[in-house]
Amino acid sequence: MRNADDANSLGRYLRTRRSLVPPDAVGLSDMGNRRVPGLRREEVAFLAGISSDYYVRLEQGRDRHPSEQVLRSIARALQLDEEATRYLIKIAKPKTPGRKRPRKPERVSDGIHTLINSWPLTAAYVHGKYMDVLAANALAVALSPYNAPGQNGILAAFLEPEMRALHTDWDEMTARVVPYLRSIVGADTEESRLVELVGELSLRSERFRRLWARQDVTHKTTGISRLNHPQVGPIELHYEKLLIPGTDMQALITYHADPGSESEERLRLLATMNTSFDPSRGAYGDRVGPEFNNPPQVT
Repeated sequence: MRNADDANSLGRYLRTRRSLVPPDAVGLSDMGNRRVPGLRREEVAFLAGISSDYYVRLEQGRDRHPSEQVLRSIARALQLDEEATRYLIKIAKPKTPGRKRPRKPERVSDGIHTLINSWPLTAAYVHGKYMDVLAANALAVALSPYNAPGQNGILAAFLEPEMRALHTDWDEMTARVVPYLRSIVGADTEESRLVELVGELSLRSERFRRLWARQDVTHKTTGISRLNHPQVGPIELHYEKLLIPGTDMQALITYHADPGSESEERLRLLATMNTSFDPSRGAYGDRVGPEFNNPPQVT
């Protein structure tokens, strides 16, 4: 049986977010002797223009029907951006009791398969709502075997040593993937697949535990990923994350290099090597060998 706090996702979110706001960031002087980091409850209430008693009831789950106007006032007090504000409003909505339907298998349309397989110099894969990889083209798997169907992106990011070696920006990458997961699962934090993922990651990764506890929500859809590929060396790629309409939060992830760049040449070389993922032969198939330590020079 769940206790009251387990069901009070709004209260947990408010407590976490106010602990992350330094008093001086909102124009309040820190008088010292604070028992908790960040803002006090009465300070959030003051900044939001509501009574302290009402704010305490919200955090404790004794009032679960705040208006959107009140929530937006609290969001401003906590310095939430628009995406985090939408998340706050979503988790504050009363849950409708009812029997949960079994999760349907996730499938990728034939059109998406055809599309990603038509891109010779763009690595592309599709993941579902919980970052399970559903489809990938050959270049994506050559870039990383953890992009292959059947893998899970967030498990690999935190638990696989090869991913830490591959991503020279591993700290930055892991810092953005956790808020991204929260952004796509939304308020449905009690779904069994998510509970399973969070449970495993929390047990096995201290970094994940710290990042998940922050409750950051950011749907970063574009940026740069810096890799040190064991076969072709350093590659700098632009990534794009596009939600696929008509699906349950399936996303198409693409990686491409700047035209004419050294990274594009390295990506082209990787494509011509026809690297394939074979679990029985190691992370990068039968290509594993001395070239991992001495990647080909691209001029």
